[in-house]
Amino acid sequence: MSDCRPIGVFDSGVGGLTVLSELSKILPDEQIIYLGDTLRCPYGDRSVETIRKFSVELTKFLLTHNVKMVIAACNTVSAAALDCVKESAGEIPVIGVVEPGCRAAVQNSTSKKIGVIGTRATISAGAYGKGIRKINQEIIVYEKACPLLVHLVEEGEIDSRITDEVLKKYLSELLDLGIDSLVLGCTHYPLLYNSVVRCAGKNVSVINGAKLVAEEAKKILEKNNLLSAKRIGEDILFATDITPQFERLTAAFLMGAKKNICETSLLGNLPNKYLN
Repeated sequence: MSDCRPIGVFDSGVGGLTVLSELSKILPDEQIIYLGDTLRCPYGDRSVETIRKFSVELTKFLLTHNVKMVIAACNTVSAAALDCVKESAGEIPVIGVVEPGCRAAVQNSTSKKIGVIGTRATISAGAYGKGIRKINQEIIVYEKACPLLVHLVEEGEIDSRITDEVLKKYLSELLDLGIDSLVLGCTHYPLLYNSVVRCAGKNVSVINGAKLVAEEAKKILEKNNLLSAKRIGEDILFATDITPQFERLTAAFLMGAKKNICETSLLGNLPNKYLN
């Protein structure tokens, strides 16, 4: 049995493309519809009510494209509005980015000291700390906001000396506290994986949330007999505002892989010329 409907992925911007990239590696026969709300990003400074409203709009957009799964590839949405996404999706499986990272960190840690790095909004919400302690109350979670890292990624400073220096400063406090696992709590950060591993040292395992989300998606599709046996169309990227920066970052996040890019207002007529 094969289900050729696409997987829907959304984010407030471009960070969720790291999840799309991992999905393409693990599930090459699946078509992916990606939606980035680039016009209204970032979500980090929005009220919870607004984030929940936006999340429902993005979910409904993906459902109009007959997706068989919805992935909220945004830490802010996963922390503040995943219940709204699940309610809007109905019977369609929904995955956030927080829970897979929490489970992997708990399974990996022997010292029971876990570090989490993310944006100010994600760290302020404390979603990873709550998620990890929900699994094991004995684990101590140290969370650190690293606001410069998103800017470094978006400026192309990936695997560079400048980024290493910034990471060393951010990570020094966590390393001094004796963590043995470090969760990348932002969908931009997987692009800095090599730098983080280098700066964290050999005694710390770095948890790549994007890869874990893709693995979780595969498990759920398998369990529910929703895997596609053969890809029937190219991936499609929708954005609510296509700017030169968006196009540049898309190329960087997807390692130069070419994708169909369409602009949508969410409320207007939806382009469907690439859809099957």
